[in-house]
Amino acid sequence: MLHTLAVTISGAEAAVIIVVVILAFFVYAGFQSRRLQLRKAEITAGREDELRQLVSRYEQLAETTLDAQQRVAADVSELCSRTTSIEQILRTVD
Repeated sequence: MLHTLAVTISGAEAAVIIVVVILAFFVYAGFQSRRLQLRKAEITAGREDELRQLVSRYEQLAETTLDAQQRVAADVSELCSRTTSIEQILRTVD
């Protein structure tokens, strides 16, 4: 035989249950929202750190490039000076 158990809930009890479920949902949603905010902050901090590293590498590269350009300019100047000296020597030989 199949016995059924009938449970009756009054209107006030049903209202309390609904309110408890709604409150639990809002508490859960609040925790999830806070977790999402913390995750976003974490990602933003990581991106800022990556950006700082990228800027640092760029500055180092720019400094290295400037040093190389200055060395090349000095070498070209020296070559021009030597070329001028060689031209003067060749003019005196002619």
